[in-house]
Amino acid sequence: MPTIKPPLPSRTASISRRLRHGQTDAEAALWRRLKGSQVEGRKFRRQHPIPPYIADFCCVGAGLIVELDGSQHTPESDARRSRFLEARGWKVVRFWDTDVLLNIDGVLDAILNILGPRTLTPTPLPAGEGLEEPTP
Repeated sequence: MPTIKPPLPSRTASISRRLRHGQTDAEAALWRRLKGSQVEGRKFRRQHPIPPYIADFCCVGAGLIVELDGSQHTPESDARRSRFLEARGWKVVRFWDTDVLLNIDGVLDAILNILGPRTLTPTPLPAGEGLEEPTP
């Protein structure tokens, strides 16, 4: 049965769309490295709405939000935003724009360390195959 997602408020959706088209240099640089499941096969989204906020980047499967902070951010508003998102089960990590522009490999290493190893869920073998002892 398909999952039904309620539509986002039109204002949130339009703001998210506008932010994707008007990203900063740091956001563009990080997105080039995150998109297409390039980081350990993890799928990231950019400018993902989590009302009333819009996360810069998130990996829904890992419950991770990556925020890039620049001069327009204040510690108080960032802390309030992080508390809100963390209270809803997200892990929030923040990097300065300059960190991304000057040391993107270090930022990606930090993201990988936070993500940790992927757990693979094996597909069960059909009945009668594998290590089971046959019954006489």
